[in-house]
Amino acid sequence: MGSWKSALSLVLSNIFTIIVAVIEQWNLSKLLWIYWGQSVVIGYFNWRKIRCLKEFSTDGLKINDQPLPATKVSQGRVANLFALHYGGFHVCYFVFLFIEKTDVSQLEILSAATCLSVFIFNHWFSFRQNLEKYIAHRPNLGTVMSFPYARILPMHLTILVGSFFEERSTETLILFLGLKTLADLAMHLVEHAGKGQNQRSK
Repeated sequence: MGSWKSALSLVLSNIFTIIVAVIEQWNLSKLLWIYWGQSVVIGYFNWRKIRCLKEFSTDGLKINDQPLPATKVSQGRVANLFALHYGGFHVCYFVFLFIEKTDVSQLEILSAATCLSVFIFNHWFSFRQNLEKYIAHRPNLGTVMSFPYARILPMHLTILVGSFFEERSTETLILFLGLKTLADLAMHLVEHAGKGQNQRSK
């Protein structure tokens, strides 16, 4: 039940962003900043998830070509490795967005910050709603570490593809934000259904 509540919250968060984008006639390049922020939030809560696990497997997981034992030390190493790699990816992404930045008004900054705050609340809510069920299983630590990439890539590819079309078309904006919402929702449901986590009963 918790996953459906968080899924509804995710959809409403996206709808809120779509409404704001249409009212203020944003183009897709400006929306990339919001979804960059959403990706950072997803990464943060995944890092928290790794740290909160009580039981996990490390089957197939290696660091420096060495198998990793299922210990608390390994858990910390994986959490740090994820933070370094995922964080580095988003630093590069930030530099790209900064170079390509367009002029924005104070109102647009405030609106973007509001949309991002809605996504932060959504992912916090999802984390709280699903954490107990999540840690009640024994997921593969390597899969947990890699899943956010599968979660965010469809989302960003949708918007990047959309940026090749006429940016000021409201219909195009709604189309690609709708597709982004569907991709976001699909990966959310896969994650919380346990299909992407190699979960095993204790």
